[in-house]
Amino acid sequence: MNQPAAKTAGDTLRSATVYTMLFAISSVHLLNDAMQTVVTALFPIFEQSLKLTYGQIGWIAFTLNMTSSIMQPVVGALSDRWPRPWMLPVGMLCSMAGMAGLALAPNYALLLLSVVFVGLGSAVFHPEGSRVVHMAAGNRRAFAQSIYQVGGNFGQSLGPIMTAVIFIPLGQRGAAWGMLLAGLAIAVLFKVVPWYAAKLAEHGGKMPKKNASHSKAGSTANNRVVAIALSILLLVVFARSWYGAAIGSFYQFYARDAYTLTIQSAQVLLFLFMIFGVLGTFIGGILADRIGRKKMMLISILGAAPFALILPHLPLGWVYPVIALLGFILQSGFSVSVVYAQELMPGKVGTASGLITGLAFGMGALGSVILGNVADVRGMEFVMLLASFLPLFGLLALWLPKDRKEMQ
Repeated sequence: MNQPAAKTAGDTLRSATVYTMLFAISSVHLLNDAMQTVVTALFPIFEQSLKLTYGQIGWIAFTLNMTSSIMQPVVGALSDRWPRPWMLPVGMLCSMAGMAGLALAPNYALLLLSVVFVGLGSAVFHPEGSRVVHMAAGNRRAFAQSIYQVGGNFGQSLGPIMTAVIFIPLGQRGAAWGMLLAGLAIAVLFKVVPWYAAKLAEHGGKMPKKNASHSKAGSTANNRVVAIALSILLLVVFARSWYGAAIGSFYQFYARDAYTLTIQSAQVLLFLFMIFGVLGTFIGGILADRIGRKKMMLISILGAAPFALILPHLPLGWVYPVIALLGFILQSGFSVSVVYAQELMPGKVGTASGLITGLAFGMGALGSVILGNVADVRGMEFVMLLASFLPLFGLLALWLPKDRKEMQ
């Protein structure tokens, strides 16, 4: 008679959200992405110290994102089969080596090599970090993913501050402080890794699949539909990441030329875009658990399109509120995209996370190369006008199948 009650209590316990682990892994995500942002924050410094062109700056961004993006699905697929908690601190050590290289690189070739190490560290961290989030999420998966992504987005938002406060005064050697970020991340991981290993041990060293049956129902039973849905999702995230590359890598140069701002003053615009993106990521995760993943993604990328289109045509006074609102709306759907992909691929958390936060997002690094070379030929104003149309690719999301929330 008491057995059903005991089972219900056990299910409730298993579905509880473990906030201590969520905030811990989110803080490591913050530190990891702050290290990646050191690279882009140094773009104005590299432009001056190493006399780089916009095209070469684009190749730096390409190297960083492609290194992490190509490896993330590979690492994710391997760790889905053989989870290895100790890979988390190993990834941070790799990023630490990259930070040291950035501070000391005397030429473009060694600079690119250092960037490769930073990218590899990120590639190792993200799939394993997403797995920790999945195990700690309980029944609040979109909300848990948003907490995780808020950490990463906040780390990225530190780039303009680091440029203005650290790198402009200290120059390239200021990158050495990134080693401190890696050290702090490793210290936090000493708390996360034992918990992660214990949870794996409860399931015989494998990922728990407690939500697999529900996820299968939400992703449709047809593999062909799932493949089409993933293709559409990758294209949408790809377009969004191209636009993010245009803003993150080049908008500071556009603001310098179009509004006669100093590079230091232009960091305020980038910071507004990124910090409001942090808030959007958090709110988007909460709303997605209520209205559904697909609806939230549509609101995000289509809602951002009008603001992206008008941004290059605004006087400076209007740029500040519009770029903040643009960042908020655009980023409100990113963590939701990851959860949607995970539900399309039940039991393959690392692979799904690697495809979205790695391959689709990182392939947007192609945008940095293309846009940088176009800027060398046609000018930065033309690039910003061209990039403003990219969010319109969000119309493709209309053809995504319903998610689990919408089918309930």
